[in-house]
Amino acid sequence: MIHLVTGAAGFIGSHLCNHLLNNESNTVIAVDNLSSGNAQHFESLSRFGKRFIPVIIDVEVLSQLDFGWIGNIDRIWHLACQASPPAYQKDMLKTLDTCYLGTRAVLNIAKRTDARILFTSTSEVYGDPLEHPQTEEYRGNVNTFGIRSCYDEGKRVAESLCFTYSSQHGVDIRIARIFNTYGPCMSPEDGRVITNYLSAAQEGRPLEIFGDGSQTRSFCYIDDTLFGLLQLMNCRRSRPVNIGNDKEFSILELANIVNEMYGNSLQIIYKELPCDDPVRRKPDLTVARKLLDFYPRVSLEDGLKAMATWMKIVKGR
Repeated sequence: MIHLVTGAAGFIGSHLCNHLLNNESNTVIAVDNLSSGNAQHFESLSRFGKRFIPVIIDVEVLSQLDFGWIGNIDRIWHLACQASPPAYQKDMLKTLDTCYLGTRAVLNIAKRTDARILFTSTSEVYGDPLEHPQTEEYRGNVNTFGIRSCYDEGKRVAESLCFTYSSQHGVDIRIARIFNTYGPCMSPEDGRVITNYLSAAQEGRPLEIFGDGSQTRSFCYIDDTLFGLLQLMNCRRSRPVNIGNDKEFSILELANIVNEMYGNSLQIIYKELPCDDPVRRKPDLTVARKLLDFYPRVSLEDGLKAMATWMKIVKGR
């Protein structure tokens, strides 16, 4: 089976490619412009030989390429987009282009090749939710006029594109709304809270809490997220599905867990809460449990330990 993966050098993308290529019947066309993806991930995947086909290009122009010489594409996994707020806010127009033009380009390939496509959306489509936990039917509370809007609304319009290509052109779509995912191969400079805290802890720096730390998140380990994506690709549902962990932690609780891992030796300092930072975030997993047999198994404590070990090895190189 031939798989096309966009964002293939990124955190989730590299894990997905590795999993797919471990099946000798699979070939992976791995697409990334390496603006945020790690080229070392491609170097590692090159051990799979001719079944790994790297394509370094912007996803917005991907549909201009002819993949006919490889064979007909069976599955498309569309993961391309900056996901870290510092990264996607650095060039907001590029983020919007990736979400709209990039998704449209990939959907055109799916239409042309009759491939099934899975689009990785995000819990950010719910904005700062007024419903808790968030079900797939909740339409969100998103600010269209803020620093997070390029990503939040970009993902929302990308979902609309998927729906339109499905209803107008018969494209076979899957949509995963991914909640905070973490684990090995995530860049230590990613800029999200878990990488920030583990990096600070390993360097003996204070843990920074924005606001009073009462805002909540639900953290899902990469192995669990990957299982959910694989299950979703193989099910029949074309409507969005939440993929994440429904165990909710406040940011202060997370800081205390990390601090305890390092012998309670770290200072905790408080800073002003950024604009439009969601107050609560937790997925309703009813659909995922019923359709995908999705039950996250890795605890936050175990996941943090595994990621901390990996980060220590990486930083020691």
